Amino acid sequence: MGDLYALDFDGVLCDSCGESSLSAVKAAKVRWPSLFKTVDSALEDWIVDQMYTVRPVVETGYENLLLVRLLLEMRLSSIRKSSVEGLTVDEILENWMKIKPVIVEEWNENRDALIDLFGKVRDEWMDNDLSTWIGANRFYPGVADALKFASSKVYIVTTKQSRFAAALLRELAGVTIPPERIYGLGTGPKTKVLKQLQEMPEHQGLTLHFVEDRLATLKNVIKEPELNGWNLYLGDWGYNTPKEREEAAKIARIRILELSDFSKKLK
Repeated sequence: MGDLYALDFDGVLCDSCGESSLSAVKAAKVRWPSLFKTVDSALEDWIVDQMYTVRPVVETGYENLLLVRLLLEMRLSSIRKSSVEGLTVDEILENWMKIKPVIVEEWNENRDALIDLFGKVRDEWMDNDLSTWIGANRFYPGVADALKFASSKVYIVTTKQSRFAAALLRELAGVTIPPERIYGLGTGPKTKVLKQLQEMPEHQGLTLHFVEDRLATLKNVIKEPELNGWNLYLGDWGYNTPKEREEAAKIARIRILELSDFSKKLK
């Protein structure tokens, strides 16, 4: 009958860490001007560099802002007393789900306000200098061609705002995916989207595949008996850690996927 692929975007199709980190630094300067006033270009480069290491913990884009500030606080904690004193990058990778609510409360932040700010900063960057914004992203090797020539039905299921995913697919990969096939931020949890996709009459009889780079997301799918029909894959090129890949390899439902095999599968 054919195949349906539900694909995560960041970390599966697109390496957007450069752009999301730079956007987060821009947004952090707007949100916390006094704190970021002293950040020079060398410190900014250090933050962006560290963001590549902590990127596996990000589920939704606004968390990049929290991480950018957290990294700065960690750097400054030697100068002034801070609750993050002694915190390490490894501990962020290990305990982000516990750290996040603590800092959100301590900094008196609001998730929706940060989401709006992050989107606004990206929109302004795109409006003022689209080519630089696009250039801060890259599609993984072979992915653009795999999408162009895919014989399977392809859906994008992402926590990125849909307009950014669509712009990158169009401008950077040269691929147009109809808007109704892009489920972005605000369309509900990925488990809910997968249920919607499998229930559509036109998808009956198709073999279902879900490709993700976050182990936590795949584990959420496994918890839902209704989603037992999905083949689950963890992309080993995305934003995950060796420890997570090791854990995934022991879970019967999950297959570890290499980039070259992913491109072949879509074609």
